[in-house]
Amino acid sequence: MPPPALFLDFDGTLVDIADHPDAVIVPPDLPAVLATVAARLGGRLAIVTGRSIAALEALLGPLSVSVAGSHGGEFRPAGEATLALADPLPACAVQRLKAFAQDNGGLLVEPKPYSIAVHYRHHPEARDRLLALAGEVSADLNLRLKHGKRVVELAMPGSDKGSAVTRFMQAAPFAGSQALFFGDDVTDEDAFSAITRCGGSGVLVGPMRPTAAHWRLDGVASVHHWLASALTKETPPA
Repeated sequence: MPPPALFLDFDGTLVDIADHPDAVIVPPDLPAVLATVAARLGGRLAIVTGRSIAALEALLGPLSVSVAGSHGGEFRPAGEATLALADPLPACAVQRLKAFAQDNGGLLVEPKPYSIAVHYRHHPEARDRLLALAGEVSADLNLRLKHGKRVVELAMPGSDKGSAVTRFMQAAPFAGSQALFFGDDVTDEDAFSAITRCGGSGVLVGPMRPTAAHWRLDGVASVHHWLASALTKETPPA
């Protein structure tokens, strides 16, 4: 039987989504739990997140597990240097979205190395105009448009979670494993599809919606319970 592997999204999967990305509440024991589960899996655990690796480590501390940040634009196997899987985002894309955000009530703009996110949680009336502008910018600059939970993001080609998962699964220690990917948002659908192609399964976190995932958990608390159960079994539960 193939050994198990585990891929985890961060926001909405390991921590509840907050009004501001910096306001998420990280359980104090989460970094230790992740390190322990990774050790139990022989290193076959990776966090795959839309946040940059620097932003993630600002919340979790230095990570010893494998990480893909910026929706896969940053790729770092455990103990290795970070690789760039995408080109830097053009400055003009950042300028156009920042100008829109300022002109529409001060929307929260989150620049990242290979993408930029604009959060409209506090300004839902700006949603359609933001999507229209993002569509124009993505077409002009050949960017990928991602629409998540009250956030619109533009990313460079090659910066997606599916590509990161596929790259992990092609190399040690993940190669030949049977993997699960846990994620909550539509931005995780690339990863659900990729993990299926690799012989694994996706786990949707949160309310049911159309998805490529095979399984579902109710929310972040259920993911933490699942991880806790993984520590009490010889292998993590399927």
